[in-house]
Amino acid sequence: MISGANRICLLDVSFSRRHVDRDGVAPANRIRLKKHAPQPEAEALAGGPHSRQDTPRNAASQVASLARISGTAPLVASTTPAYTAAMRHPIDPKVDCVFKALLGAESNRDLLLHFLNAILGAELPRPITAVEIQNPYNEKEFLDDKLTVVDVKARDATGQMYQVEVQLLNHRDLPARILYGWADLYSAQIKAGESYRKLRPTYAIWLLGQTLLPDAPEYAHEFRLRDPHGRVFLDHGGIWLLELSKFAADAVETEQQRWLKFFTEAERLDADALPAWMQTQEMRRAMNTLKAFSEKEHAYHAYQARQDFLREQQSIQLEFDDLRAEVEQARADVEQERAAKEQERAAKEQERAAKEQAQADAEQERAAKEQERAAKEQERAAKDEALAENARLKRLLADKSGPSDRGTGQ
Repeated sequence: MISGANRICLLDVSFSRRHVDRDGVAPANRIRLKKHAPQPEAEALAGGPHSRQDTPRNAASQVASLARISGTAPLVASTTPAYTAAMRHPIDPKVDCVFKALLGAESNRDLLLHFLNAILGAELPRPITAVEIQNPYNEKEFLDDKLTVVDVKARDATGQMYQVEVQLLNHRDLPARILYGWADLYSAQIKAGESYRKLRPTYAIWLLGQTLLPDAPEYAHEFRLRDPHGRVFLDHGGIWLLELSKFAADAVETEQQRWLKFFTEAERLDADALPAWMQTQEMRRAMNTLKAFSEKEHAYHAYQARQDFLREQQSIQLEFDDLRAEVEQARADVEQERAAKEQERAAKEQERAAKEQAQADAEQERAAKEQERAAKEQERAAKDEALAENARLKRLLADKSGPSDRGTGQ
C-alpha cells in the first residue's frame, strides 16, 4: 500500500458520451466532476480540452489514426487546433501515476488504442479498433492510498489481452517479474475445467527507464516462443521491451517513434511551442494530460510526492547496489586471499614434495652406490676366493709332484 505521502493522482474518470452532432462528429468524452475538482481542471486531467468546448473525436479521425499507424496513409500533422498552453511545472509521463492516467483512464481510451497499434501494429494481423480497459484508472484509489497496481490491462474485441507497464528502475528479478506478469495474464483467461481453446494471444509491453539488455544495441526487443531456426511454437503474443535509455531519434518516421519520443522528451517540451512531431491529435491530448498535472495544485503535489518516492527508491536501489558491490568486492577479496593462501600452501606442499623427492633420489642414489659397493666387495671377495683356491690347487699339485721328482733324482 502506498503511504499517504505518496498519493499520486487526483482524477475522476467516470465515462459518458453525448449525442453525435449533425456533422457526424462525436464530442469528446466528458468527465463527471467531484465537488472538490473544478470543471476545467478535471477535463484537462482526463486529456480533454481546458474549456467547455468539445474536442473533435469522430469515427473519421479514428480511421485516419489507424491508417496512419498501419502505414496506409502518410504521417501528416493534424489540423485540429491545439488546446495546450504553457505548463507551470515540467511533468514526466514516465512517472507511474501520470502514465496510468495517460493510458489507463477511460477518457483516454483512444490514446491507449493508438499506443497499442503504434507499438504492435507491425505484428498484428489487423489494427486494433476497440479495447476494454480491465483495470481503469480510478481517482478514489489514489486518494485513499489503495492503488497497488499501476500497469494497464486491456482486452480487444477479439479477446486478445494487453498489458502495458512502465518501469523506471531495474532490479535483479525484473526479467522474471516481466515473464511472470505475461504468464499470469495469459493463464488467467481460463478457469479450472475450461478448454485451452479459450486462450487468446497476450501481449506485454514494458517501457524501461534504464538499460536492461546492455549487450544489445537495439532499443526495441520482441520475445516470442521460437526455436533457434525462427519457427514459432505458438503464435500467442509475446513480450515487447522498449529501452527508453537507448532511444534517440531526431526525425519521427513511425507512430512508435512518436510515442517513444513523447515519453523521453515530453517533460522538456514547451507546450506553447510544440515541435512538428507533436502536432497530432493524440500527442496534443497526451500533452493536455501532463498539463493537468502541472496546473492542478493537489495533482502536482501528488506528482511531486510520487517523484520524491521514486527518487528515494532510486537512492535506496543505488545504496543497495553499492552495498552489494562492497559485499561482492569483500567476498572477492576473501576469495582472492583464500586462493593466495591455497596457492602458497600448494607451493609449500610442492616444495616439501620436491625435497622429499630429492631426499628419495639421494636415498636411492645412496642405495645404488651401496649396492654397487657391495657388488664390488662381492666381486673382490670372489676374486680373493678364486686366487686362494688357485693357490691351494698349486700347493696341492706341488705336494703331489714333489716326491716323484725327488725319486727320479736318486
